[in-house]
Amino acid sequence: MSEQTSSLAHLRDKPFELLREMERLSSLAQADGDLQSADSQEWVGIGFQLANEKFLVARDEIREVMILPAKLTRVPGARDWVAGLANLRGQLLTVIDLRLFLGSGTSKGIRTARVLVVDNPDMPVGIVVDEIFGFRRFSESEYTETIPDTELRCDRYMTGACVRGTDVWPVFSLKKLLDASEFQQAAA
Repeated sequence: MSEQTSSLAHLRDKPFELLREMERLSSLAQADGDLQSADSQEWVGIGFQLANEKFLVARDEIREVMILPAKLTRVPGARDWVAGLANLRGQLLTVIDLRLFLGSGTSKGIRTARVLVVDNPDMPVGIVVDEIFGFRRFSESEYTETIPDTELRCDRYMTGACVRGTDVWPVFSLKKLLDASEFQQAAA
């Protein structure tokens, strides 16, 4: 029998005191958990694939992930990497084929393709990627600002990488992408 269980056992016939003691112990456990989590901050991103490479994007840069719409309305006079416009719950969303933008083919026709909807109210944009791996969590000590080489040569849009053992996840910055002049010039 644990020490806490035995300290609560003597209060079995005193329900009010039992609840008060349980609350006290719970508060102590919560405070201990808060201290531990403050010591080990974690970085959370969404893993995705482009061509043969895997990347991360910070969770706070993404509003949602959606299936690539079957029908996109083509934008006349736009560059070929502007896949089109989609209706996302009554709002127009510009959908960009990131692989095509980076000069590495297209994500269209890939069954696992998804759209990362950027969390930016001033620029409603969805970025098409080949596949989503879901949330990936790393401790702050696993993050490095050293930008790894990539086959897609997209280092100008990187902020660093998360490294765990031999596994390296380059961190793609959607903010850098949206701020890039070549991205903002979508007219052909």
